[in-house]
Amino acid sequence: MISTFVQGVLVSGGLIIAIGAQNAFILRQGLLGQKVLYACALCFVIDAVLITLGILGVGSILQRSPFFLNSLASLGAIFLYWYGGNSFFRAYKGNSHLHVEQGTKNEQSLAKLMLTTLAITLLNPHVYLDTLVIIGGIGGTLDHLEKRWFLFGSVVASFVWFFGLGYASKKLIPLFENSKTWVVLDIIIGLVMTWIATGLAIFVYQNLMV
Repeated sequence: MISTFVQGVLVSGGLIIAIGAQNAFILRQGLLGQKVLYACALCFVIDAVLITLGILGVGSILQRSPFFLNSLASLGAIFLYWYGGNSFFRAYKGNSHLHVEQGTKNEQSLAKLMLTTLAITLLNPHVYLDTLVIIGGIGGTLDHLEKRWFLFGSVVASFVWFFGLGYASKKLIPLFENSKTWVVLDIIIGLVMTWIATGLAIFVYQNLMV
């Protein structure tokens, strides 16, 4: 069953590692040192729940609900355009930086952090496509025992990636003490968010035109 575990790690890891809204958000929280544990834990828990539901077969049900997917994609596009716009504005202002008192300046509340994390995660249909449909589809082809190992491998990959990204980013702190580096990061985050939002908008448009 080790091979099935490894398969779960590789499939889940390959999908999660791709640069996306969640990863950009976790990277920024890690660099700022602001409630990293909560952000990483929430992303992991959501991912683990969706992967489990996918392997149990829920993904096939959602695929048959165009209204749900279109509504979700529309909300996601609006939110990510807004978030991307804020990133571009921060880059324009050029006032993002790190201090010795890292994580204490302009730190957002836990409630706001949780809401932002939930929005970035749950308003992106690609999250459901990766976890419920792709991972769930592969898991659905396995027998009962293999499913357990595949699920275990997928969840382990998610845990290692989110917490690794959140805390390993601290190694980059010396680089980000320079405000110009923050400008570059904010521009990259803005481009990633805008790119994903545009993809969602196109997804909705194409569905409505069918």
